[in-house]
Amino acid sequence: MGILDFIVVFGGLAFFLYGMHVMSTGLEKMAGGRLERALKKMTANPLKALALGAGITVAIQSSSALTVMLVGLVNSGIMEIGQTIGVIMGSNIGTTFTAWLLSLMGIEGNIWISLLNPKYFSLIMALIGAFFILGAKSQKKKDIGSIMVCFAVLMYGMKMMGDAVEPLADKPEFTRLLTAFNNPILGMIVGAVVTAIIQSSAASVGILQTLAIKTGAITYDMAVPIIMGQNIGTCITALISSIGVGRNAKKVAVVHIAFNLIGAVFCLAVYMALNSAIHFAFAPKAIDATGIALVHTIFNVTTTVILLPFTKLLEKIANTLLPEKDEESRVEFIDKRLLATPSIAIAECDFASVKMAHIAKETILLCNSMLFDYDEQTVEKIRSNEDLLDEYEDKIGTTLVQLSSQAVSEHDSQITSRVLRAIGDFERLGDHAMNLIDLSREIKQKDLKFSDEAMFEIKTLLRAITDIIDKMCYIYEKSDIAEAANVEPLEQVIDDLTDTIKNNHIKRLQQQKCTIEGGFVLQDLLSNYERVSDHCSNIAVSVIETSQGMFDTHKYLHNFKHSNKKFKEVFAEYWENYKVSAE
Repeated sequence: MGILDFIVVFGGLAFFLYGMHVMSTGLEKMAGGRLERALKKMTANPLKALALGAGITVAIQSSSALTVMLVGLVNSGIMEIGQTIGVIMGSNIGTTFTAWLLSLMGIEGNIWISLLNPKYFSLIMALIGAFFILGAKSQKKKDIGSIMVCFAVLMYGMKMMGDAVEPLADKPEFTRLLTAFNNPILGMIVGAVVTAIIQSSAASVGILQTLAIKTGAITYDMAVPIIMGQNIGTCITALISSIGVGRNAKKVAVVHIAFNLIGAVFCLAVYMALNSAIHFAFAPKAIDATGIALVHTIFNVTTTVILLPFTKLLEKIANTLLPEKDEESRVEFIDKRLLATPSIAIAECDFASVKMAHIAKETILLCNSMLFDYDEQTVEKIRSNEDLLDEYEDKIGTTLVQLSSQAVSEHDSQITSRVLRAIGDFERLGDHAMNLIDLSREIKQKDLKFSDEAMFEIKTLLRAITDIIDKMCYIYEKSDIAEAANVEPLEQVIDDLTDTIKNNHIKRLQQQKCTIEGGFVLQDLLSNYERVSDHCSNIAVSVIETSQGMFDTHKYLHNFKHSNKKFKEVFAEYWENYKVSAE
């Protein structure tokens, strides 16, 4: 085998790995936040976890990518180690799909049967994909086109490798080399090492299938240990991704390694014992691509069936090897490993921003409750919430900026826009909460008194603020566009309400019913609550605009207020509920 043949083999491998990587990334992008939502619905039911792991692996064509996701999700505290075990088992079954797809390479016959061969239909896919990339206006169709083209690149890489190794079948040196693989231990080690180097069990199985098809020199006795070793080698990705994470996240790698290692050793021992006792007739025969896919599937399904009842034992092994430490109880906010899967990271930022909405709501409502009943314990809670809102804004914003350079789906892009626009408003709500507790302290320290009329007006304002903050939180969490349209009329009512209260105070001041000092506090109070309602309106508008692809807030609000009959109707309804009479 000359140097040019080596170049072709490794060039083909490069095409294969590149096609597999880009195709997997594209499929993850297409899946969007659905992956994250599916994993979050994980229950303790191992069968559901198994099905989900298999389904996600088939969908994204990468068990390694799923494992890295699991490490990141556990390190972020989103999933528990026990929830990941069934998913890991399922991913091993899901990864067999690629081997079955590649096994179609051996199909030959009339034109219609030959079209089932990936090396032929991938060319058709490449042509369609190119049309999508160059001519489609929809980003989703462009992404589909990219996936189709990359599948063709993958298959072209396989063909390159196959063409380069085909002459090896007639080389006596190659035949002598293969005899070494009759040693099952060596075969397992080679399978593990090759897979660990290229970090893709699908690719290593594909290489084995190519050798089997083109040389016809790979027997079942050789293939079985190599395939089992490949499942051990694929654990390297989980091992690498666990570097620098907390103990809980490291346990994902431990479970992955334990599952594959126990399964490989057990199945190889059983195979060798049975073959020694009854001498399988197929063992010395040449294996083809379909046979490799079948062995790969039988091994993974058998391992899963055997170990599925022992998920608790696998978790115990991980806990024993990596016992808990109190100082490591803190988890990452959004683990950096999730950045490798933008759809997951964006979904987590969205989830974190919903937490911000609830924290902001709680903080403002606490301010309302202690306005005239100052309490230091409540103040500490408000301060803690405000610090948390600052931290959330910083980390969510940083994460989304890091993701801005990566290609994401249109849906994920909308989520990113909405979150980036909202987190600033959530943080500002925390700032106004701090202003409100300062005013509450001043009211207490100076023992300020307000007239009965002023107290009625302030309580009416607090009811309206409670209403708008409740609506804001619900709308943001549920992305309720219809309800979001009702926030701006309420915000306008609050603006008019604060103006009325200001005017009434001036008249009471002239009548000496209120003090100037109390008036200063009231003025600041009204200004802060008016800004609170503005931020709630901004958040509701961001939900509407990102869903409709509009980003001109001023134009949207102008048109909505002056050209929308419903606005006037809803405004009148809210004004009836919260109006105060002008004095």
